[in-house]
Parts: sequence; C-alpha cells; structure tokens
Amino acid sequence: MPLSEHEQRMLEQMERALYAEDPKFATALEGSGLRTYTRRRVYQAVAGFLVGIALLMAGMVAQRIWISVVGFLVMLGCAVLAVTGWRKAPRPGAQRGAGPAGAVRRRRGMMDRIEQRWQRRRDEQGH
Repeated sequence: MPLSEHEQRMLEQMERALYAEDPKFATALEGSGLRTYTRRRVYQAVAGFLVGIALLMAGMVAQRIWISVVGFLVMLGCAVLAVTGWRKAPRPGAQRGAGPAGAVRRRRGMMDRIEQRWQRRRDEQGH
C-alpha cells in the first residue's frame, strides 16, 4: 500500500531534518552500510572461490571425483554470489539524494504508471 501525499511529505521533512541536524549520520545511513555489507560479501565469495579451487585440485590429486565435484559447486556458487553482490553494490557518491524519501517517490511513480495502464485497459475493454 503506497504512502499518502501527507505521509510522503512528513517523511521528506523528517529526512531533511535529519540531514540538517546530523549530516554525517544521515550520509552513513544512506548507503555506506549496504556498500560495506556487499563489499564484505564479495570478498567472502572470492575466498570461497579459492577454497573451491583447492577442493577441486585436492580431489584431482586424491583421485576422489566427489571432492572435485564439491569444489566445482563451491566455485560456481561463490562466483554467482560475487557477481550478484558486485552488481547490487551502490557506487560511492551515487544517488546522493536517494534516501528513503527518494525510494518512496520512485515506487509511487511506478505505481502511478501501473494504475494508469490498468485504467486504460479497463476503459478500452469497456467500450
């Protein structure tokens, strides 16, 4: 359920007040926590990929095919995690004003477009 205009205005006022009162804290909340989380996730995936390579090689040396298969699956899973984490990581300084109120405005705009399309389809079918 989307926020009403009054709720959106209140949210924007709270966001502006937070930026005015403590800009350093507001900037920290904006995305650096997510950036740190995704960076850590990518590093963990790279480490897991290296463990997968080690398992793959150990399976080949020990002539145990199941160890090699597990190593390959670990490598594959970690590669997927690293790529998806890298793509989702926000760029430093990107979307400066895209705090919570900006996300609400984007969602509201999308909902408006969907509602307009729905209304057009209903009108076309009704006539």
